[in-house]
Amino acid sequence: MFMHNKRLQYTVRVAEPNPRLACMMLEQFGGADGELAAAMRYFTQGLGEIDPGRKDLLLDIATEELSHLEVIGSIVAMLNKGVKAQLAEGALEEAELYNMIGASSSSAKEALLFGGGPSLTDSAGVPWTAAYIDSRGDPTCDLRSNIAAESRAKVVYERLINITDDPGVKEALGFLMTREIAHQKSFEKALYAIEDNFPSGKLPGIAAYANLYVNSSQGEGDVEGPWNSGAQWDRIDDLEKTMPIDDGDGTASVKLSAADEAVATKLALRTASDRSTDPETGVDLGAGPGAGLISGEDMGAAKDIGEAIKMAEDL
Repeated sequence: MFMHNKRLQYTVRVAEPNPRLACMMLEQFGGADGELAAAMRYFTQGLGEIDPGRKDLLLDIATEELSHLEVIGSIVAMLNKGVKAQLAEGALEEAELYNMIGASSSSAKEALLFGGGPSLTDSAGVPWTAAYIDSRGDPTCDLRSNIAAESRAKVVYERLINITDDPGVKEALGFLMTREIAHQKSFEKALYAIEDNFPSGKLPGIAAYANLYVNSSQGEGDVEGPWNSGAQWDRIDDLEKTMPIDDGDGTASVKLSAADEAVATKLALRTASDRSTDPETGVDLGAGPGAGLISGEDMGAAKDIGEAIKMAEDL
């Protein structure tokens, strides 16, 4: 059961209305890394959690995230208070109202449908969605995701702090940003309170592949560090000699029944390419300057394809 306390967790003191800033603040109201997403992520994890300590932690933080939603929503409402009044009362001329909506960088839907109030959208007007919730039901997986979510939210709060000179807004955002740090610390403690917390899930990794590092992007810019070299890693640099990595031939196969095999053979024969022909195509019929070589042409005396194309275009 929830009971709402009408006092905010942190006092909101906005110096003056600023609809454009309000629009940016919506990122932490209804955005992917916003407070509603955090609250719903932790509530659903907490309801399904079987460990009493983690359950208590998740429900505590989930409830606090709702209070943070109230703080950021109150900031948005205060920043939009002038616009809300002008839209509702129609005190300005038509052109001035148009300019007011356009200057806020918000959508007409936000201004007209929500009347300048906080909407469950991000700063681009995209509606909040449960697809933001990425819980998997495994505590070690979800706690790591929660730590990452809190760190992402902290970074967004930093950026919002950097774009406003309003001291009251800065203070409130600084509080919200700092609570993200505290939540990260709690989730880290909960993660490492699980003795075997890596890898996630129950099944162990396959020993032959658990220590491999595959240098699959090669060339200038290759860098070695503790993440890809040293005693911990079996590093693969020669992909031609080592791929496939198992004992197979690296091709995909399936064992078909006799009936399926017969039908698959018919399909392959019916759709086989005739590599002995060079058919004229629509490209050939409509080719003009810049089309390159077409059917029946070759490089002739040209040294390479670029020179052949130039010679063909010069004709």
